[in-house]
Amino acid sequence: MASSSPFTGLSTAALNGRAWPFEQARNLLARLLKSRLDTDAERDLASSLIHTGKTGEARAALEGLQREVIFETGYGPSGLPHIGTFNEVLRTTMVRNAFRALTGDQWPTRLYCFSDDMDGFRKVPENVPNRDQMAEDLGKPLTEVRDPFGAGESFGRANNARLRAFLDQYGFDYEFLSATDCYRSGRFDEILLRALERFDDIQAIMLPTLGPDRRATYSPFLPISPTTGRVLQAPTLERNVEAGTIVFEDEDGTRVETPVTGGRVKMQWKPDWAMRWAALGVDYEMSGKDHIDNVKVSSRICRVLGGTPPEGFNYELFLDGEGRKISKSLGNGLSIEEWLRYGTPDSLAFYIYASPKSAKKLHFDVIPRAVDDYLGQIEAYQGQEPAQRIENPVWHVHQGQPPQAASPVPFSLLLNLASVANAADKDALWAYISRYLPNATPETEPTLDQLAGYALNYYEDRVKASKAFRAPTEQEAAAFRDLAGRLRALPADTTDGEVIQNEVYAVGKEHAFEPLRAWFAGLYEVLLGASQGPRFGSFAAIYGLERTIDLLERGANGELAA
Repeated sequence: MASSSPFTGLSTAALNGRAWPFEQARNLLARLLKSRLDTDAERDLASSLIHTGKTGEARAALEGLQREVIFETGYGPSGLPHIGTFNEVLRTTMVRNAFRALTGDQWPTRLYCFSDDMDGFRKVPENVPNRDQMAEDLGKPLTEVRDPFGAGESFGRANNARLRAFLDQYGFDYEFLSATDCYRSGRFDEILLRALERFDDIQAIMLPTLGPDRRATYSPFLPISPTTGRVLQAPTLERNVEAGTIVFEDEDGTRVETPVTGGRVKMQWKPDWAMRWAALGVDYEMSGKDHIDNVKVSSRICRVLGGTPPEGFNYELFLDGEGRKISKSLGNGLSIEEWLRYGTPDSLAFYIYASPKSAKKLHFDVIPRAVDDYLGQIEAYQGQEPAQRIENPVWHVHQGQPPQAASPVPFSLLLNLASVANAADKDALWAYISRYLPNATPETEPTLDQLAGYALNYYEDRVKASKAFRAPTEQEAAAFRDLAGRLRALPADTTDGEVIQNEVYAVGKEHAFEPLRAWFAGLYEVLLGASQGPRFGSFAAIYGLERTIDLLERGANGELAA
């Protein structure tokens, strides 16, 4: 590996790293040593070498470690791609990078992004046009369903393209695999024939997991009807292992013999998952907590097919603003495009990184906080030691190479500035920014310029219509006038947010607000028409003392609530 890799020289730090991707990387390494090496002596040798930064030596000495490490993510293109889909690729990439650090980047890895696009189309999404046309294609493989937008070769292919476009935009290193292509090209044929040979063993695992009615007709093979093109839930009536075929009853009642190879059948999804693991040699795949039992079933089938189940973990699910599970068919989650209208791709990755085993809501309101928290970690990273840096989320977000600087102005401040100034474009915001940061320009501060655009979008779409100013209480009105007087006593060109913030604190204490946060709530609600906001000193510094004094006086007089 090239010495310029950001993952070299970190084996010891990664071995002791507490961040969840390092925990997963260590679990994966243990699984690889256990499954690929035959003796304890070999495992002890490999472990000793790898933990002292000599992974290359371990791989050279032990034949079982020669094969590359395969990571996989799965995607069902039955609806428009959403952030939950992106989540798996991102988090898996983070584990992959942690593994690269753990092994000194001396063990080749590969990430498959697998689309189950041969699955039968079961339900028309609610958030697409031409729904009647789509209903005509129910039951067909997703790559045979017509694209309702009229742009793609099929619904499945179009959704694949949408996901890939975003993954490419973000810079992921992955290999996209289509189930349709893998089945039809023969890539799965060897394992499909093995599944036919071990049909009864698979049934012995699957049937106890099913209800009586389903159990009576269940087959791990789903034949594609030669007459209608639909994926059929049809019993397997006969099996010919030597010929590699099954017999089923087609929709018109005729008995059809078809090969299980060449894309003429698809496997039921749990056996399919297991077949994929065995055929592709998958070493690591994570999944949502709703798949805990399914992972157990598919792991057993994978062993029947001669494979070793991958390492992985079950993450908590994203919820919408009302606490419901995000659904591709309902379209109730944030789309990738919606997040990117209001926040950077890096802020999205930062939000996804945190606490994968804790459920969290994924809706518009989380974006401003996510952007600012991300910027704060970029700033903190610059002063951290190497062992601390790999624990910082931005190390994982930026694949070991975070930017050296963030934005000199937080997103929340820009958002409130857009609101108070009624800014219509970035030029209006830069008029304020330039007075606060005389040497800053859109060219010298591209991140800040980008954030200004996001702030304007968020204000126009999400804030403007819901702004609600209230009249001040007598206590607040008196405090506003006091603060206005104190700011008037400062030099007119004051741009030090801390100096202004000290005056804000002093007024809150002088006027006996209990708790003190009630004072700040009053500032936000009366002056900004919002329930929360940035540090008021920083806001006043960029908005300008004269304008802030005027705002305070108008707020004290109740003019803003009029």
